[in-house]
Amino acid sequence: MPTFTALTTLEGKQAAEALGADMEGLSPEPTGVGVFEIEDGSGLWEVGGYFDEEPDKAGLALLATMHGAKEFAVSELPEVDWVAKVRRELVPVEAGRFFVYGSHDADKVPDGCEPLLIEAAMAFGTGHHGTTQGCLRALDRLANEGFIGKSVIDVGCGTAVLAMGAARIWPGEVLASDIDEVAVDVARANVVANGLEGRVRCLEAAGLENAEIQAAAPFDLIFANILKGPLIELAPGLTANLVPGGFLILSGLLNEQADEVVTVYSSNGNSVAHREEIGDWTTLTLQRNA
Repeated sequence: MPTFTALTTLEGKQAAEALGADMEGLSPEPTGVGVFEIEDGSGLWEVGGYFDEEPDKAGLALLATMHGAKEFAVSELPEVDWVAKVRRELVPVEAGRFFVYGSHDADKVPDGCEPLLIEAAMAFGTGHHGTTQGCLRALDRLANEGFIGKSVIDVGCGTAVLAMGAARIWPGEVLASDIDEVAVDVARANVVANGLEGRVRCLEAAGLENAEIQAAAPFDLIFANILKGPLIELAPGLTANLVPGGFLILSGLLNEQADEVVTVYSSNGNSVAHREEIGDWTTLTLQRNA
């Protein structure tokens, strides 16, 4: 069955959300609509829809005009077995002591590493992105410096690869939370696949707004591999739930966005312990001032 996409951009969250809502009323109806901020500092938002049949181009043009958006770009996607394609193209990733791999590469796991099995079908952080690699390398660096995480949480956990990395090297239970129900299901499946049941507890939560999370706080290590906007919004809450001397490992940041995040977290009582750029992405390791 063919799949069509219709994509446009416009300025402002409110306008983008209104356009996305109006797209739901098109005929034929989209199978899904997404509204995303383009994280390049432009202030633009992308609005896109997926369709099982060719969308109404006249209707899309009218919506674009009504909402002040650019003309929709309509494309037909080829029928591809994306999981098979990803499995062919994604190779295992080494990040410090950690080795992230799919089951199709199980024979390549080297001796002496900390293996993390993440299937290619799981789209919330396979370890190949510079942000995930940066966080795993930051975790490895802290451990090499003698830090032992006794109370750890991965906020916006996706596949829970970071939480599982911490559970591989330190005793105790690690929390992993995500606002997305599907991500939490994926995380739980990965925990089982890695034999870490009882070591990583996955919760659905917005930030740290969860009774179980608050009962476990404060933490001595918090991961947050999300985006600049949420990281800035969460700065006071993450800091307040971190013990003095504890660490934050933050990513999801374009290199040019990192200084702004550093400024916000510094104003909340944290200092930069380390920063690393991998390609276009920066990972920050911050320490709460004593």
